[in-house]
Amino acid sequence: MHPTLTPKRERYLLLTLAGMQFSHILDFMIMMPLGPILMHEFSITTHEFGFLVASYSFSAAFAGLLAATFVDKFERKRLLLTVFALFGLATLACGLSPTYTTLLIARGLAGAFGGVMGAMVQTLVGDLIPFERRATASGVISASFSLSTVAGVPLSLWLANHFQWRAPFILIAATTVLFMIVALRHLPDVRHHLSAAKRAHPFSAMFEVLRDANHLRALGFTMLILFSGFTVIPYITVYAVANIGIAQHDIFYVYLVGGAATLVTSRAIGRWADKRGKIKIYRMIAIAATVPLFAVTHIQSAPLWLWVSCTTVFFVLVSGRMIPAMAIITSAAQPKLRGTFMSLNSAMQQLASGLAAMLAGFITTQSPTGQLIGYDKVGYVAITANILAIAFVARITMHQK
Repeated sequence: MHPTLTPKRERYLLLTLAGMQFSHILDFMIMMPLGPILMHEFSITTHEFGFLVASYSFSAAFAGLLAATFVDKFERKRLLLTVFALFGLATLACGLSPTYTTLLIARGLAGAFGGVMGAMVQTLVGDLIPFERRATASGVISASFSLSTVAGVPLSLWLANHFQWRAPFILIAATTVLFMIVALRHLPDVRHHLSAAKRAHPFSAMFEVLRDANHLRALGFTMLILFSGFTVIPYITVYAVANIGIAQHDIFYVYLVGGAATLVTSRAIGRWADKRGKIKIYRMIAIAATVPLFAVTHIQSAPLWLWVSCTTVFFVLVSGRMIPAMAIITSAAQPKLRGTFMSLNSAMQQLASGLAAMLAGFITTQSPTGQLIGYDKVGYVAITANILAIAFVARITMHQK
């Protein structure tokens, strides 16, 4: 049986996991606003910069598939701390990279270790938090995204502008040391999934996961949700500046207000989902999310206050769907295979994100004046994937362990 935690230890556990996830999410997010600085520093094209962003997602997807062959063979705490330490070293390597090539390699390593780490965080939530509080726990973990948006990205940009582009990566590496120390104290050992029986080959756990139809439905659900968000998200800033007419220095308010709003709503959505039903609340939020998905891809002009209002609702609802969704997905796994399943799920998340961004890049073009053309079509693709996910979620069976 998994350890039974007191309310105090459960709170410390979730805050520790949220802190570790904060480091990973900030490391992923900081690349996009650093784009102009890195392109100037290394004299690279937009195409080469795109490789820097994509290398993180695709290496994370590959690492998730690889990790699925071994994660359930190790004690959870030791594996998580090992991968987190390697992630910190890879992020430090990003900050110390002397050339574009070394930075590209370091980004791939950071993505690989970060992707496995993110899967392990969600695995521990499923292992240690009872079903009736699992969406609330997902809300606490999701707050790390809000905190990285409202505090981490602005601070990192300030450091990059006042010192060097390397400073944000060194800061993130320093946070991994801090959270390693906290994790050593507050994460319990988790061994209940270990079995004395030896599997026939390293892929046996993965094949066992993939033979379960419920697991396959949950993985498909994951891809639909991520696809519906990441067709739109990578191009919001470009569209805001080129089409809406928002000044580059005012983009700060989009992250500040949107992040602050989700910091408040994420925990409330989690508690609401646990109280009223995870599938029911997911559907309600996902249906509501079709409005900002349509709005941010179709508005032609707007003052700053209106655009910030639209993007804030977008952040709250589009990211808010993930809170009950992650509780549903985590609960879909057989407990003994949860580590393997969540590693595969992490790989599907990263793969869907990368494919969505690539598809949106093919759909959109830039006019001679720099405006983004075809973003409205991207919105229709996102809404279609969102509707399919809403219809699909009822087919997933949740295990209450």
